[in-house]
Amino acid sequence: MEELKNKGLQARRSSWFLGRMSSDEKKAVIERIAELLVKKADSIISANMKDLEEAEKNDIRGSLLDRLTLNTQRVLDMAEGLTQVALLDDPVGEVISMKKRPNGLQVGQIRVPIGVIGIIYEARPNVTVDAAGLCLKTGNAVILRGGKEAINSNIAIVKVIQEALISLGVPPEAVQLVENTSRESAVAMMKLNEYLDILIPRGGQGLIKTVVENSSVPVIETGTGNCHAFVDASANIDMATKIVINAKTQRPGVCNAIESLLVHSSVADIFLPVICERLKGLNVEIRGDRNVTEIIGYAVPATEEDWYTEYLDLILAIRVVPSLNDAINHINKYGSKHSETIITESYASSQRFLSEVDAAAVYVNASTRFTDGYEFGFGAEIGISTQKLHARGPMGLRELTTTKYIIYGNGQIR
Repeated sequence: MEELKNKGLQARRSSWFLGRMSSDEKKAVIERIAELLVKKADSIISANMKDLEEAEKNDIRGSLLDRLTLNTQRVLDMAEGLTQVALLDDPVGEVISMKKRPNGLQVGQIRVPIGVIGIIYEARPNVTVDAAGLCLKTGNAVILRGGKEAINSNIAIVKVIQEALISLGVPPEAVQLVENTSRESAVAMMKLNEYLDILIPRGGQGLIKTVVENSSVPVIETGTGNCHAFVDASANIDMATKIVINAKTQRPGVCNAIESLLVHSSVADIFLPVICERLKGLNVEIRGDRNVTEIIGYAVPATEEDWYTEYLDLILAIRVVPSLNDAINHINKYGSKHSETIITESYASSQRFLSEVDAAAVYVNASTRFTDGYEFGFGAEIGISTQKLHARGPMGLRELTTTKYIIYGNGQIR
């Protein structure tokens, strides 16, 4: 598509400008965006109301509607996230290493911007702000392609961002929005090798799978969150109850909420009645294996598909396992390599879990809900990477940089 090629060319040129900006200049830009977001919150919320009206017509509900919705507090939170990003250390220019070779050459490695980043995402207007802030902080231009459900919100937000850029003499094309939300625009973006250095999908399993399988631009995969909690034989029951309730119900429609609960057989008779009554009181549907349904009469029998499912809803699959080894094997088979937690008083069990569970974030005695750039001290995040190359886990500033070697000589030849 010609529109995308033009945006790509403008983004590439803008990235050269951004690469020359000082840390103080980038900080001032991000702070200006945060200031304007607050000042123009009413216009952003007004645009969001149009999206919500369309969502109602299209019967969009649950977690998708929650992610789409903006209000004054959420706009303030987005601005606060930007303020925190502005105050973080700039990784660009950081000298990672510098060594002197026997021939006198000094060989070093420094952090540099990636260049132009493309992001394809669904109905989450907060991603528009987070992505812009993180990319600008790291000297990267960004092309955003959000879902049609949030198009009015995204247009309003990018308009504010570009106004801030212009006011400080920065090319507005440093942050661009693809307003064509057709499938064709997404496919064209996946083939924009000439201008995009990386492509990051954020959304459901279908979107991520499509981008990974069809993109000729290098992809950083931000995976779905089929997360687990394992209540070990030595678990503190009160602690386990609090963690499971928080990890499932505090915000069920997000990727770091748990979707499955594993319980050691030695504590199942004690723990399951306690936790299931609490979950039932919070309107959580229980789907369990045979051991669970025998103990909990109102539990629905779980299918094989349930163990693979990211519900993003008040549904929890529960399985009783005879050992730590079985819990680890279950997680590594069915999990999406996002976030996993063990509740245990055993140091040996905790260390085995940390070592053997294959996930981007592995917890001991804490809720998986903490897998988040803000909670990890990164400010906003670009997504949770579940792959193993370049970036893994919450992607903050460092993950939006690459490196290059710098070599100082005094006339050496080979």
